[in-house]
Amino acid sequence: MTDKTMTPEDVVGRLRSGMTIGIGGWGSRRKPMALVRALLRSEIGDLTVISYGGPDIGLLAAAGRIRRLVAPFVTLDSIPLEPHYRAARERGTLALTELDEAMFMWGLHAAANRLPFLPVRAGLGSDVMRVNPELRTVTSPYEDGEEFVAVPALRMDAALVHLNRADRLGNGQYLGPDPYFDDLFCEAADTAYVSCERLVDRFPPDTVPQTLVVSRHSVTGVVETPNGAHFTSCVPDHPRDEPFQKLYATTPWPEFAERFLSGKSEDDYQAAVRAWHTEREEQRT
Repeated sequence: MTDKTMTPEDVVGRLRSGMTIGIGGWGSRRKPMALVRALLRSEIGDLTVISYGGPDIGLLAAAGRIRRLVAPFVTLDSIPLEPHYRAARERGTLALTELDEAMFMWGLHAAANRLPFLPVRAGLGSDVMRVNPELRTVTSPYEDGEEFVAVPALRMDAALVHLNRADRLGNGQYLGPDPYFDDLFCEAADTAYVSCERLVDRFPPDTVPQTLVVSRHSVTGVVETPNGAHFTSCVPDHPRDEPFQKLYATTPWPEFAERFLSGKSEDDYQAAVRAWHTEREEQRT
């Protein structure tokens, strides 16, 4: 048994430019934002990023760190299209491999099981085959002879995910409504790093086993980052910070980055957010 606790800086110190990195969560829900912000404080770039995209993609795209994105969507949920991602696409600063949501999931399953691809019906008859001409089809070797899309495995050098609780060995627990495939991201990657709202010495005896979605065998490091999913939701620990998300979506990138991302640590970011909320409340009174 090994203590796998790290800092955000320790995690980023193990990443390199040119890597393929998976980011867990879904849209603007339970994203490992503290790890993404640590990545932004580094010089790492030229990344291929695999994600059910949210502000993780917006931040990295606005900062020019993504070479290629593999995703079914990039959304802030309450704001349908991530604006900083949209701006990057309009400028042509990153390439996109767009997959149907089900195709994306089976690509994760293929990678987690160390298969080169998995056959799926999703995508047949849709424009996903037209916009991704590198996709191939396969024919069933059995009597049915059915044609399927051969979804390639979404292999990763590293995965970053955020969970509600984790222990020092690398077991991770979600307490919200959905696991968001974080287990598959960890299993599909060569290395995986779990940030969490709170580290626990042990999980209570009455813990529901199904909530322990991430197992230590697939985890390289664990980081305690209270409020580390901000500004995305991480229920029941905290909801999405909708006022701050709106600020992010409507503020020019250089201005947002200067105020909130120019500090030297996650503590600096959290302090800047608290100061903004204080100012906002003072203006409303």
